[in-house]
Amino acid sequence: MHTHQHPSLIGAVKGQPRQVWITAFAAVIAFMGIGLVDPILLSIAEGLHATPSQVTLLFASYLGVQVVAMLLTGACAARFGAKRTVLTGLVLIVIATAACAMANSIGVLIGLRGLWGLGNAFFIATALSVIVGAATGGQQGAILLYEAALGLGLSVGPLLGALLGSVSWRGPFAGTAVLMAIALVLCAAFLAPDSRAARPRVALLDPLRALGHGGLLRTAAGSALYTAAFFTVLAWTPFVLGFSAVEIGLVFFGWGLCVAVAGVALAPKLAARLGERHATVVAVLGYAVLMVLLAVPSKPLVVVGVILSGLVSGLLNTLFTGTAMSISPAPRPVASAGYNFCRWLGGALAATLVGHVAGWLGSPHAPFLVAAVCCLVAGALLAIRGRAGQPDPHTVPAEAVLVGEEL
Repeated sequence: MHTHQHPSLIGAVKGQPRQVWITAFAAVIAFMGIGLVDPILLSIAEGLHATPSQVTLLFASYLGVQVVAMLLTGACAARFGAKRTVLTGLVLIVIATAACAMANSIGVLIGLRGLWGLGNAFFIATALSVIVGAATGGQQGAILLYEAALGLGLSVGPLLGALLGSVSWRGPFAGTAVLMAIALVLCAAFLAPDSRAARPRVALLDPLRALGHGGLLRTAAGSALYTAAFFTVLAWTPFVLGFSAVEIGLVFFGWGLCVAVAGVALAPKLAARLGERHATVVAVLGYAVLMVLLAVPSKPLVVVGVILSGLVSGLLNTLFTGTAMSISPAPRPVASAGYNFCRWLGGALAATLVGHVAGWLGSPHAPFLVAAVCCLVAGALLAIRGRAGQPDPHTVPAEAVLVGEEL
């Protein structure tokens, strides 16, 4: 029997130190950046005379740079400290978003989104370890807070993008620059610098070496395949639906709310009932079913499918992150960087190829079928056990988690 109690969000929220709240607030805004361009993809295409494949490169450049930079974040945080790394990331995001608002060609915008991705890489990977390190109540509660920030950011991003984007496609970028500048000031004022002695020594290649652990590699590869499906929904649905910015914003607001609710309220319950690994397999196969649903050429069905996919995404984001943080013996920032490298690589490849896949296979709905196949492969990877007789590493007793926190 597995005795590991998964905390509720209320439990995770109580009595958290101020720096956890400030980092979580900054994380909400950072994650808003992912869905922010979603409602304005069509208006950017119109305003800058760009093709759908060029416009989806706004996701690809952002995620592609973020992926490579993820490998550097652990070494940077170890060398310069978490606070400096977080602040560097936030400064880069402020510069990039302000410049995006003034861009006059799709090429410039794609380049600036790359700079934004660089800032996000420094911020996101470090923010997770800051929240986990500073939070009271252990790793599981901290991951819930982080995933709550992710869900909130993903739901608010498209709505803000739609409201500001209905005035001009430049509006959402300017709005993000202002919010990120606020987060930057708060983090500079209130984040405590960590002592040099407390930092683990991290070499540049450590995140890739950490992936030598079979469990972490399978988790990261499964997450990459699922994230490819996730970004197929995010980057391609606006083109399939062809709605106005506000309509797309509302669809993805509903989607993001489902991500937040499922990630925080439902994922711990499902993990407690099935064990983290089995819960992840069930959820990723459920996502495959929804991808097949999205391939049906009916706009009302696509809207329902997108919103429902948010529930499964919320489950998977939390389950994958929890597994990756606990499955390998690598230090937390190193495991996080290696895992995030794979996770976002899947998203970057999907966002780059999604427009081409539709062209190659001659159907606007084909990318969803490819996404369904990715999810099936992810489920198969996750279903593979470690060495025979090895206990499921996700069902550790609560005492072991607490001991791990002190190491």
